[in-house]
Order: sequence, then C-alpha cells, then structure tokens
Amino acid sequence: MPAPIASALSAYAKTAASGIGGGMEARGAKDPGVDFMSLVKEAAESAVETGKQGEAASMKAVAGQADVADVVTAVANAEVTLQTAIAIRDKVIAAYQDITRMPL
Repeated sequence: MPAPIASALSAYAKTAASGIGGGMEARGAKDPGVDFMSLVKEAAESAVETGKQGEAASMKAVAGQADVADVVTAVANAEVTLQTAIAIRDKVIAAYQDITRMPL
C-alpha cells in the first residue's frame, strides 16, 4: 500500500510545482480590471436593456409591425430577466438580514 501513496504524493508535488490547475487564488489576481461592482453594474445594464427590448417589441405588436413569435420571445426574455433580478435581490436582502442578526 505505501507505493500508491508515495506515487500519489509525487504526482501531486509535480503538479503543484508546474503551476497547472491554478488552485484557489482570487479572481482579481488573474484579471485585476474586473471587480464585483462592475459585474453587478453590467448585469443590471443588461437586464434593463432586455426589458427595453421587450417593451419595444410590445409596442411594435400594438402598432401591428411585429411578428407574434418575436414579441413572445422578447417578452419572455424580459420576464425571465426580471424574475432572476428579483430572486437575486431577495437573496441579497436575506444575506444582509442574516449578517445583521449575527452576534458580535
């Protein structure tokens, strides 16, 4: 049994020395230009744009200038985006409430 353990340890040491796999380093170490705030901002801007596209498709449908399938697709995308944003908001609020309840 000692031989497989020794070979596993040497394989682990070789992999660690070669730098393959990356490990559990912070994301900022690889891409210092991306932070959490910019990710949230981009996601919010994307959600707003999706909502605007759904509204525009609905307005075209009211005017009789759009295909029904395109309108349904745009509105469904906007609805899914809104539901996702609401779910994320709820999780953030729940996390904040959990943090405020922690004893110091």
